[in-house]
Amino acid sequence: MAFEVFNKRVAPLGKEPSVTIQRRGIFSFNGAAHKLIDNADTVELLFDRERNVIGIRPAAASPNTYQIRPQPRSNTGLTLLSAAAFTQYYRIDTSVSRRWRPTMKDGILCIDLNGESAEVHGNRKPTASSGEEPSTP
Repeated sequence: MAFEVFNKRVAPLGKEPSVTIQRRGIFSFNGAAHKLIDNADTVELLFDRERNVIGIRPAAASPNTYQIRPQPRSNTGLTLLSAAAFTQYYRIDTSVSRRWRPTMKDGILCIDLNGESAEVHGNRKPTASSGEEPSTP
């Protein structure tokens, strides 16, 4: 029997919407999640302290909105939103990158921080200048 090396770059990506909150407060939306908010260019960030739920809704550009930036080399529709001030203000834990399946409620994309999530590890290898130690398999 011969083993075959799995190439994750050719595996089909899930079509389920997902939002990842990365370690530095950057939100990444897959194409399906961005489509749920009508591929908005600018959004308002909302937070329900009682339920611990983040809300994201399309909005016209203003001082209180955030711009969503498409990633030019992404063929999956990946978009990013830098929201470090938001995550810091609401003390949202970003010590580990986590991915959620968002839901829609009344035109708002909702991320339930108490709900099921998955820890996400990037595919970049640490470099000597990054100060990170390489992980062992």
